Amino acid sequence: MKLFNLFGKKAIAKPADTGKKDMTAEMEMYSGMRVEVTAQDGQFLFIAKLAGLRGNTAELHLRSAAGISPEEPMLVKIRGYSDYERKAVYLQGLVLPEGENLWRASELTVDEIKNARAFFRLSVDLDASLTAFGGFSAGEIPCRLLNISVGGAGVRSKERYQEGDKLLLKSRLRESAPESVMYCQVLRVEEKEDGQFEYGCQFLGLTEDDQDKISQNIFAAQLEKRRRS
Repeated sequence: MKLFNLFGKKAIAKPADTGKKDMTAEMEMYSGMRVEVTAQDGQFLFIAKLAGLRGNTAELHLRSAAGISPEEPMLVKIRGYSDYERKAVYLQGLVLPEGENLWRASELTVDEIKNARAFFRLSVDLDASLTAFGGFSAGEIPCRLLNISVGGAGVRSKERYQEGDKLLLKSRLRESAPESVMYCQVLRVEEKEDGQFEYGCQFLGLTEDDQDKISQNIFAAQLEKRRRS
């Protein structure tokens, strides 16, 4: 374990004391939860399994490449979905790599617990297509992929779909990657002034491996986007 020079380096940012109820005793129920870790500026870092929760410390077993390797504890946001509470859980704390595919989290606090699922969402503008299931289908319809997360995607199309419609979404998230195919359901419909429609879609039937692949593609697409900007 490295010893940090307390006098020669700037102070490490720590979770703010918000005066919220201490929930560390209740945090052990989140052990085993799949989480997304992001920097304070919203940059997606990696997917991990939260394990070994003891008080306000835990292990993060990586399920995707991290792309960074800080030498000092880094303040991050951690979010996941608790099957026990059926709610999205938002944490923050300090993280530091400890070994291959293993990071250590400390000073964990619960920021918020919400009723809805929440995932990191990457804004994009990519060619895509939609194919409807059941009833009359016009076949593969071109559309624009506006954003994507592990849980779903936002798309824009001239075609009119209804809430509850099930669709097959195809898109190439990266130039060098094969085409991704996702089965989804329309949850939200918004008609725009130009006569097109924007849809909020939820992915269906994803396995944990499927989620990992989407996460890795999102992370790689984010890096490509940052390099171009």
